[in-house]
Amino acid sequence: MSASKATLEKIVSLCKRRGFVYQSGEIYGGLNGVYDCGPLGALLKHTIKNRWLTHMMSFAEEVVLVDGSLLGSADVWKASGHLDNFSDPMVDCMQCKKRYRADDVDLEKNCPSCGNKQWTAVRQFNLMFKTELGAMSDATSAAYLRPETAQAIFINFKNVMSSFRVKVPFGIAQIGKAFRNEITPKQFLFRMREFEQMEMEFFCKGEDAARFFDLWVARRKQFFLGLGINPERIRLRPHASDELAHYSKACIDVEYEFPFGFKELEGIANRADFDLSQHSKHSGKDLGVFDEATKSSYMPHVVECSVGVDRLFLTLLFDAYDEDEVDGEVRTVLRFHPAVAPYTAAIMPLSNKLTEKAEKIFLDLKAKGYRVQFDDGGSIGKRYRRQDEIGTPVCLTYDFETETDGMVTARNRDTMKQERVAIGDIQGYLDRLMISK
Repeated sequence: MSASKATLEKIVSLCKRRGFVYQSGEIYGGLNGVYDCGPLGALLKHTIKNRWLTHMMSFAEEVVLVDGSLLGSADVWKASGHLDNFSDPMVDCMQCKKRYRADDVDLEKNCPSCGNKQWTAVRQFNLMFKTELGAMSDATSAAYLRPETAQAIFINFKNVMSSFRVKVPFGIAQIGKAFRNEITPKQFLFRMREFEQMEMEFFCKGEDAARFFDLWVARRKQFFLGLGINPERIRLRPHASDELAHYSKACIDVEYEFPFGFKELEGIANRADFDLSQHSKHSGKDLGVFDEATKSSYMPHVVECSVGVDRLFLTLLFDAYDEDEVDGEVRTVLRFHPAVAPYTAAIMPLSNKLTEKAEKIFLDLKAKGYRVQFDDGGSIGKRYRRQDEIGTPVCLTYDFETETDGMVTARNRDTMKQERVAIGDIQGYLDRLMISK
């Protein structure tokens, strides 16, 4: 496997320059750990979420969707354990007042910021964002922004079963924002205070949980490979016994090799019956399921698949980033899988005289749902480089020959080879391109 040419600095620069990601509130100095998606970033995230939804709903077992609220009562988070346990160890340098996660620094050494060795005692910092509901501020008005999306699934489990008439085994999935007051957001989109998650909770009988756990691990690995991610940079890492949550029977992390090391991309966990049992206990509502065959009730077990949209977004950027040399100059290119790239094709008139006819092709493709961009600014070479840098798989140029032969020049992003494609076959050409890898 060749070494990656991507660095965090290069990715951050490209994201701002080409409209993938902007620092939130940049004109006011920026908000640490919070980012806005630009036009290309929004398209890429939309594609990621659509691919995940399609994947989740493609299997024999039913998976339904919910869209839970961002706010949750203190009771919900008490039952889930977040109020008591959702904390990170924090330490301050007494000299420069800089704050660190205690597991990110060596407290036997000096402060990496000021060089002094005067540390406070390590203390636990709860990561949840607290707010107040209504005009009265008391214990009953406390609410929290959700730190993950799963609890809305658990507390609505019985509602979904009764209203949608689904039967165990089945899954409930959702995509949505979550919020964590990270002590030290870092590595760009990898650790943020506001982020988006894609989570699926699969409910099954206890005796089937291990089998479904293995099944979902295999399915999730195939999902990432289907996005075109380099298989040599993906690994499955089982949690050691001392890493597992007290309620978890098994957990495997899907990890990607970033320039800063292998890091978690997705967690897949056999959570046993902890979640529904906890909410049954704290709410006083029975969340068990009655089995007609045995004429008895049981508490379903849960297999959870949880991946961050933003972290997967960052992974695709790192995995696609490449540099090569063209005509003595360094070319930056994002080698996205064609089905993932923000734009599948760029339509280009070779000359301003051909703009109207090229635009007709563009509008026709756009009306039929193809992700295409019209690019008529600058020399054809500069336009190619611009499209390479945002990952567009093919550029279709309407040139003077098109007037006589009815064909456009298709220039491939990765090989830079050119071929002639009939205007009437452009849709078929793009369809074949989307499934070519």
